Amino acid sequence: MPPALTLPDGRRLALDAGPLLMGIVNVTPDSFSDGGLLGSAEAGVAHGLRLAEEGAAIVDIGGESTRPGHETVDAATELARVLPVIAGLKARSAVPLSIDSYKAEVAEAALAAGASIVNDVWGCRRDPRIAEVAARAAAPMVLMHNRDTVDGSLDIFDEVIGFLEGSIAIATAAGVPRSQIVVDPGIGFGKTPRQNLDLIRELDRLNVLGCPILLGASRKSTLGLVTGRKVPAERLAATLSAHLYGASRGAAILRVHDVAPHVDALKVWAAIADETKVIP
Repeated sequence: MPPALTLPDGRRLALDAGPLLMGIVNVTPDSFSDGGLLGSAEAGVAHGLRLAEEGAAIVDIGGESTRPGHETVDAATELARVLPVIAGLKARSAVPLSIDSYKAEVAEAALAAGASIVNDVWGCRRDPRIAEVAARAAAPMVLMHNRDTVDGSLDIFDEVIGFLEGSIAIATAAGVPRSQIVVDPGIGFGKTPRQNLDLIRELDRLNVLGCPILLGASRKSTLGLVTGRKVPAERLAATLSAHLYGASRGAAILRVHDVAPHVDALKVWAAIADETKVIP
């Protein structure tokens, strides 16, 4: 059977026909790119619906910023932000929803409210119970590499692969099938700009983990350093370049702010790659 993620309701997300797009809904006042833009549940729902209409295969909802120097929030605050958005999207769209959280309590409530995927930016390291929550719900997990400190002397592939191997071990021990796990190298999290670029350049080295790969370079500061674009929203061209490169190295899911331009870019990329495709 082709590789796919099986959602709690039995639907399958195929991962072998080109990268899927995961659209970002940040219901936070302080996210690095769009913090405060979605200041109400209604705005978050409207944005999620727009991403789904544009072609997002998954909509990822987060209630706590993970930018450098972010202020942590408690589970109650996070849930107050994300649950109304999950409920609103669930009522109006069939698009699968993921909860972007490292807290077991938040993931459990989000899954009960209608989310289908757990996206943990700390790879089960901050709250290992989150893997048990995902296992009980039969929900796929995205496990991301993260670090509290930046160390340019590290062999970043040894670091990322070793960390993710440990994260996979935690998740599978809790009952999450390996076939339900996606790995994310964590572009922009505890890494130098050079390390971020190296991870994208040789993304296929993560295939040793035996899991599909998610790449999330959208609007990241490394792209701003390369291009000189200080405003995150002005980094669309840089994002498309990074993501298409990552797709050529095997990324199965791209986590993006701008869905519609990615849909067009991937259509052209696929058409170039498929010499048999007939263009009217």
